[in-house]
Amino acid sequence: MKSPNHVHGRRNPSSGLRSTPDRVPYSPAYSEASSARSSSSSSRSRVAVAAKSVAGVFVACFTPPEDKSSTNSFADSAEFKAPSVASDGSRAGTGSERRRSSSERGIYSGSNHSTHSTHGREPGSVKFTMEEIFKATRNFSPSFKIGQGGFGTVFKGRLEDGTVVAVKRAKKSVYDKHLGVEFQSEIRTLAQVEHLNLVKFYGCLEHEDERIVVVEYVPNGTLREHLDSFHGNVLDLAARLDVAIDVAHAVTYLHMYTDHPIIHRDIKSSNILLTENFRAKVADFGFARLAADSDSGATHVSTQVKGTAGYLDPEYLRTYQLTEKSDVYSFGVLLVELVTGRRPIEPKREMKERITAKWAIKKFTEGDAISILDPKLECTSANHLALEQVLELALQCLAPRRQNRPIMRRCAEILWNIRKDYREQSSSDLRSVSSFTQRSISLREE
Repeated sequence: MKSPNHVHGRRNPSSGLRSTPDRVPYSPAYSEASSARSSSSSSRSRVAVAAKSVAGVFVACFTPPEDKSSTNSFADSAEFKAPSVASDGSRAGTGSERRRSSSERGIYSGSNHSTHSTHGREPGSVKFTMEEIFKATRNFSPSFKIGQGGFGTVFKGRLEDGTVVAVKRAKKSVYDKHLGVEFQSEIRTLAQVEHLNLVKFYGCLEHEDERIVVVEYVPNGTLREHLDSFHGNVLDLAARLDVAIDVAHAVTYLHMYTDHPIIHRDIKSSNILLTENFRAKVADFGFARLAADSDSGATHVSTQVKGTAGYLDPEYLRTYQLTEKSDVYSFGVLLVELVTGRRPIEPKREMKERITAKWAIKKFTEGDAISILDPKLECTSANHLALEQVLELALQCLAPRRQNRPIMRRCAEILWNIRKDYREQSSSDLRSVSSFTQRSISLREE
């Protein structure tokens, strides 16, 4: 069994993948963020100035949202009562590592990763046949359909060994070069990544006009569905902070701990899947691109703008220059979405509230943050504190110039401290309520 002090990543020589630890306890590596983070009172003036420049770029970068079918509900049949994915022991190897100091590597570089019931084969190594795919999905039965997106249709399936999977079937556009490029991009990206908070890739298939991707099935729907209470529950703020941290970890891994930095380009709530324990997994790598090669001195990749309206980095939209900071901008929009519950673009609201991030940041800088808290959440002092802190981080992520945005690892550090403060304040609130209740009981007895 590996020592808990082990934090350095090791690479499996056969796969080139770096695995990551499961849940990560609070670490001193994150304590630096407490002293580095300015207090709300001392930074309010700087926040207000920054907000004015942020607000000026919002409208230009938002266009009407794309039409996408909502995910359909799926009634589980008896055939899908398969055992849940299990994990086994860790594996480790040696090999070259990205040029990062050991102190920077922190939590992103453990050696524990889960395998799946496809007999522990490497992610992406499974070679499927159309016969297997037809059998797993009952010939792509409409009753097994669980989603619809730009790439195509997603079906729930069960492999012969009992593994429950998501089967992504591309639109039948054999002559669609654009779709083919996206398919190949997703395959290349999925094949080289492995992280607890990224959807696991099992394999793919190209057969005549069929393009199939088989990935891990994540059972609890998308983050957007839960913010909309689509499943009947309200996602409390503690769970939302956990989701934000999970996403920050996943994107940090893509930016810093793969063989070559990867830019996701489509960070959004509908691409974040939740497990039964409400842990987040980032999905959909159709727009992913390799970042600039810093060894050659390049600072960005010049490329056609891809992404989703409402989450697009305005600097990328204006210059066609893509960097990891474009993901940071999208993450800033996601943070606002998490605390307000609103979609990035709300076309049915009055004009001043249609661009959610612009509206939220304005309210925040005016000292009225509490008015934008998701009405499904309680107005407790712990929620109010976390709301202010999350919006302060969102403001940094939404800076008009990429140089002024934090890196994703810094976002994760700050969020760890926000969650720590939130838990401490929540405990204090509970003690206060308990004390008040006891006093009330004593007064009634007298």
